[in-house]
Amino acid sequence: MYLTQGLHRATQQNPDAAMTVYGERTRTNREVMDRVARLAGALRGLGVAPGDRVAILSLNSDRYHEYLLAMPWADAVLNPVNIRWSAAEIAYSLEDSDSRVLLVDDAFAPLVPALRERFDGLTTVIHCGDGATPDGMTSYEALIAAAEPIADARRGGDALAGIFYTGGTTGFPKGVMLSHTNLMTSALGGVATGYLMAPDAVFLHAAPMFHLADLAGWLGVLIAGGTHVMIPAFDPVAVLNAVQQHRVTSSVLVPVMIQLLADHPRAAEFDLGSVEYLMYGASPISEAVLERAMRLFPRAGFTQAYGQTEAAPIITLLGPEEHRSGRLRSAGKAVPHSEIRIVDADGLDVPAGAVGEVVTRGGHIMLGYWNKPDETAAALRTGWLHTGDGGYLDADGYLHIVDRLKDMIVSGGENVYSAEVENAIAAHPAVAAVAVIGIPDDEWGERVHAVIVCKPGHTVTPAEIRDHTKERIAAYKAPRSVDLVEALPVSGAGKILKRDLREQYWGDKARMVN
Repeated sequence: MYLTQGLHRATQQNPDAAMTVYGERTRTNREVMDRVARLAGALRGLGVAPGDRVAILSLNSDRYHEYLLAMPWADAVLNPVNIRWSAAEIAYSLEDSDSRVLLVDDAFAPLVPALRERFDGLTTVIHCGDGATPDGMTSYEALIAAAEPIADARRGGDALAGIFYTGGTTGFPKGVMLSHTNLMTSALGGVATGYLMAPDAVFLHAAPMFHLADLAGWLGVLIAGGTHVMIPAFDPVAVLNAVQQHRVTSSVLVPVMIQLLADHPRAAEFDLGSVEYLMYGASPISEAVLERAMRLFPRAGFTQAYGQTEAAPIITLLGPEEHRSGRLRSAGKAVPHSEIRIVDADGLDVPAGAVGEVVTRGGHIMLGYWNKPDETAAALRTGWLHTGDGGYLDADGYLHIVDRLKDMIVSGGENVYSAEVENAIAAHPAVAAVAVIGIPDDEWGERVHAVIVCKPGHTVTPAEIRDHTKERIAAYKAPRSVDLVEALPVSGAGKILKRDLREQYWGDKARMVN
């Protein structure tokens, strides 16, 4: 299996069907294949060798779609960069992966000087925006126009397809290595459920295309031979307009996006009856929001996905029927390609209903973490991926997530590792000690919350902490709320007892995740 397989099939069977729609541009399967082959040829001409990592820092567009296909066509490796990261985080990921070629659009071209300053190995920057190509960069369209198409390398199977960076438990991002088999297995398993899209899908990319949740949808549509409609970024009116204009049938969103659509004052102005499938993930959806969303999208079946980047990403799905039968607090059942168990600290199965760690295995499980053998060994044990999530299986095989064994917060669909935030906050001169936890939030699911002890004679405001943090890491990781305390609860060994801190905010809830 290989990522470009769907492109070959679509071009053979429906060469003149629309493959991408972005703004006023519509390109057919045949046109996309030609452009992908030429972009791959251009990369070879720039010195990209088999296995080299090539990064992209861009909002959603049809060119992003071409990048995702041209890298394996050229026998190269994908590195989609998180657009919400700070320059320091981006530069770290480029240096860590040794990505010496970067595609960048108009929105992020101004960051390039700072990236080059931090990583002098960045030798080639390709401008893939619609504006004028800045000095020191190469024009994407000029490269394609001048290049000769090359044959598809058909990089596939267990070969590395991409490095997908997540937050790091030690304060630094870590690159998840996914093979073609990993990505294709997850996409095929998701499509096989029938929950995600029809064969003639018109799929809206409103969630960021760097994110593996959207990429899973992208690959599913590619396999099915559908059409990809892109808007640069999520905006409620832009989504509503795109659905109406292009008769969108499916999309992947996070619950906060669905809530913003359902509650938008102009939502009733648009015809949204074409939508048949809506998948969401990162957190469950409340019954109240689901009811409003079902009224807004009257024909749509809603599916919740539970997964991780390390699982490429789908592990379980909760389908449309379960959404109508009172199982909203469940994360669904294992998808066809995924085997799941609940285990204790010794790796032994626990009885149904008992809480333990969720582990999974199958063809979707990552190759490992890039250049991090110790973390790889900790996550992959005896063939199973240890998710770090606490949960249980009920008598009917539905998975319920109740806690996170790893120190991670999911806020608005983004993973935030507490260590990253704590390291940034601890650098403030007034901070003596800090603990970062996730607490319930009606809009974001979970909110990043900091509990801080100040040094004697010092004080600090929540606004100062936020500003200080955003100078060092991505803004979405900065704490949305701050408590100043005299002391943090610690164990006899001096370890901060975060569960004690969290219990103050989660109260008598049955689960400490949203």
